[in-house]
Amino acid sequence: MILDKFKLDGKVAIVTGAARGLGQGIAVGLAEAGADVALVDILDMSESKTRIEKLGRKSIAISADLSKKDCVDDIVKQTIEKLGGIDILFNNAGIIRRAPITEFTEKDWDDVMNINIRTLFFLSQAVGKQMIKQGRGGKIVNTASMLSFQGGILVPSYTASKSAVMGLTRLLANELGAYNINVNAIAPGYMATDNTRALREDPARNKAILDRIPAGRWGTPEDLQGISVFLASAASDYMQGYTVAVDGGWLAR
Repeated sequence: MILDKFKLDGKVAIVTGAARGLGQGIAVGLAEAGADVALVDILDMSESKTRIEKLGRKSIAISADLSKKDCVDDIVKQTIEKLGGIDILFNNAGIIRRAPITEFTEKDWDDVMNINIRTLFFLSQAVGKQMIKQGRGGKIVNTASMLSFQGGILVPSYTASKSAVMGLTRLLANELGAYNINVNAIAPGYMATDNTRALREDPARNKAILDRIPAGRWGTPEDLQGISVFLASAASDYMQGYTVAVDGGWLAR
């Protein structure tokens, strides 16, 4: 039956940036579909862990500073030791810095690029090696952005990093496809998270954004659960290297 292909029973997923917001929503969605989940964040993950365990799934919390590559080996090691392997990697963690291009600092550039693309690549590399070793394929899903498609304003390092995420998703798909590893990305639209708080609290910007969204509202973490489960499951076995926009119709305008 087709719905069986969406089940994640017996699968182990890693979700970065899983303490709150989109990452928490994605992690809970994967657990609802049957996966055990390794949560990765620098923030307190107890709420996400509790929600997953209430579903009857296993969950571990791995504290990691994703601005530094040093955390990668520990994330992979802990997941294998405590949950038995890795079937799904969801590279969701990301940060944003806002300033006019004439005032944007080197630190704001480096901080965003290190988390949003540098560690994303090295964690994908390490998990890809493990998936190849296991010999049963796997799924890697990256969180891209509307700014993978557009330039935006006031966020040069974020735009650069998210454009890179879409390109790297294609490259990883090209190289890992031969090992039955699917690599795709989700580009969330304007979501009601901490990253967009400043926009939502600015009446003019908030109105301008909502006026362009056919759905007429900001997105929520729950809006990403369906596509996340799809891309993490056997239902998407013939999807490779694609970035799916979940944006309430923003790009259609």
